Amino acid sequence: MHAFPLFDASVPVFRRYLHQLQGLLHKGALHVPETGHPALLQARLAPDMLPLAVQTEVAVNFVFRACAPLAGRPVPPHGEHRASFATLQARVAQGLTFLDTLAPADFALAAQRQISDPAGQTTVTLDGATFLQQYALPNFFFHVSMVYALLRQAGVPLGKADLDGWHVYPRTTAPAG
Repeated sequence: MHAFPLFDASVPVFRRYLHQLQGLLHKGALHVPETGHPALLQARLAPDMLPLAVQTEVAVNFVFRACAPLAGRPVPPHGEHRASFATLQARVAQGLTFLDTLAPADFALAAQRQISDPAGQTTVTLDGATFLQQYALPNFFFHVSMVYALLRQAGVPLGKADLDGWHVYPRTTAPAG
């Protein structure tokens, strides 16, 4: 563990799960031609929820929204990347590239920083540790989980191992998870 626990609690975690998100998107992209389901990027679990493409964008945006202010940097502009699986993959790659620019020393003052971020119709302002642990990471995982759920709902053959990369199950007719 580094002397900068917020670096350890953010950068490696985001890096690992952005790689998992890449795998989910890859499997989703492979599924579209097989099923003729071109509307997959617009799939929603409920009418008032964000579609798969936006869930993906928001998940990746949380990498920037969390790590940039923790490192004392401005949050880069988000932009839209929801046109295709390829553009979503490019956005994930941007997140990974950004994480590669961060070093533990960048997080030396992260716990004391006051970070403000839009949260729906309000703005939260929290110290760095609370911001990461109780706001940014849970939101990141919520949106990654929604991508998983939407792909699963559409029939993409996924299991829990595709989400976390740790679980191993014997192959059956339907993946576990």
